[in-house]
Amino acid sequence: SPEGAGAMDEALTELGEYVASTGPGLVGPPGIAHGELTLEADHDGLLPLLVFLRDDRDCRFRQLVDLCAVDWPDRHPRFDIVYHLLSHARNQRVRVKLRTGDDTPAPSACAVFSAAGWYEREAWDLYGLFFADHPDLRRLLTDYGFDGHPLRKDFPLTGHVEARYDEGEKRVVYEPVSLTQDYRDFDFLSPWEGGDAAPDGEGGGAER
Repeated sequence: SPEGAGAMDEALTELGEYVASTGPGLVGPPGIAHGELTLEADHDGLLPLLVFLRDDRDCRFRQLVDLCAVDWPDRHPRFDIVYHLLSHARNQRVRVKLRTGDDTPAPSACAVFSAAGWYEREAWDLYGLFFADHPDLRRLLTDYGFDGHPLRKDFPLTGHVEARYDEGEKRVVYEPVSLTQDYRDFDFLSPWEGGDAAPDGEGGGAER
C-alpha cells in the first residue's frame, strides 16, 4: 500500500542518515532506489563500510545476498561492483556500489563475508574485474582456456573461439568461430512469403 511504502522509505531514509553520520567510507549521500537503500563507497572505504554495516548494533546487515557487476563502456571508471546486503534483524536490504576499472584492483570482501569468494570469482570470470587479496581468484563459469570475459558489452556475441571434440586427436580442440549458416535478410512486412508476396485480397497474401 502507499502508506506501507511511505513508512518503508522513511525507515530507509533514517537508516541512510544514520550511516552517513556514523559509518565510514561513503563518497556521496545515501539514496533510495527500488525499495532499497543505496550507498556508494570508494576503494579505501569499501571494507570499513561493509564491516560497519555488518557489526553495528543498529545495522546488522550480516548476510551478503549477492555481488554483481555492471558494465558502462562509455564511462570512466567503466564498471560498478554492487553488493546486496540483508539484515534479518531489521528486515531491510542495502545496496553498496563501488566504481572501478579493470586496471584497478578492487578490495576483496572475503574477509568480511565468506560468501564473497564465489561471487568475486564470477565477476572476475565474466567481467575481468580483479580483486586484491582474494584467496583463490580463478575462472568459475567458463573453461580454463576461455578467451576474454563474456559479459563485457564489447565482447563479440559469437565469442572468439569455439570448442569441439576432434575424433582424430581424441581431445577437445579450440578453433576460430565459423558460423554454420549465413545471415539472411528478411522482409518483416511479410515474413512468411517474402517481399514479393501479393497484398491481402489479391491472391496469395497471408491471412492476418
